[in-house]
Amino acid sequence: MATDWSREEVAATVADYFAMLAAELSGDPYSKAVHRRALIERLSGRSEQSIEFKHANISAALIDLGFPYISGYKPRFNYQRLLFDMVSERLVSDGHLLNVATADVERPIVVPEVEDILRVITTPPVMQHLGQKPEMGCRPKMRGNTAVNFLEREARNRSLGAAGELFVMNFERARLINLGKESLAEKIEHTSQTQGDGAGYDILSFEASGADRFIEVKTTKYGRETPFFVSRNELAVSEAEATRYHLYRLFRFNVKPRLFTLSGAFSEICNLSPSNYLARII
Repeated sequence: MATDWSREEVAATVADYFAMLAAELSGDPYSKAVHRRALIERLSGRSEQSIEFKHANISAALIDLGFPYISGYKPRFNYQRLLFDMVSERLVSDGHLLNVATADVERPIVVPEVEDILRVITTPPVMQHLGQKPEMGCRPKMRGNTAVNFLEREARNRSLGAAGELFVMNFERARLINLGKESLAEKIEHTSQTQGDGAGYDILSFEASGADRFIEVKTTKYGRETPFFVSRNELAVSEAEATRYHLYRLFRFNVKPRLFTLSGAFSEICNLSPSNYLARII
């Protein structure tokens, strides 16, 4: 029977994860296998599988703290309180990782080139529990010590958002041309540029039938499970235009762009959690 992880074991595992994360955000090569083998020697007989599971728990804790995570460790949210507390404490004190993350989320980005843009499409995140919606909206599961939500800061990176929208424009043109609808491809409108944010979506594209397809683009340099932010207007328009509204979620955008899509109102395709509040003194 497996014993609970001690504070020392959790601390060692978190430190090792953070070292890998700093390397990944900096663009420096590293080996998960080498890190894992070195960590095994410091733990009390833990298996590689149990270590990988703990790394996945750390990914989930970082998401709940609004921080980037290692894409290769898919988040598992059933983590222990001790792990969350230690991730939170270490994150506050790790100045190097915070500096690396700050530089990464604010770094300007251009539209990446891909060999075949239609092949970037993939499936949405796999639900962890039967009947559960995909984890999308930022959901404050626990409260940590971090003062900055780095995922929110990345979402405000205008060059990243603009590059993602241009990438989807190219994708949509290729999709319609591939369907033999060149005339529709020529009519695609970059709505966020022609009408501003008030439209509630970024791109007006079309179905093969000629019907409108309203596309909201959300782009991240991080993994598929990274949550994103939805404005009140986007939410309202997705409700009003549910049959024509589509989320295009780009992830791993600066390394190897991948895209999944979901259709319908945000309230139906995502778990939504409030992340900001308007406060008035009364």
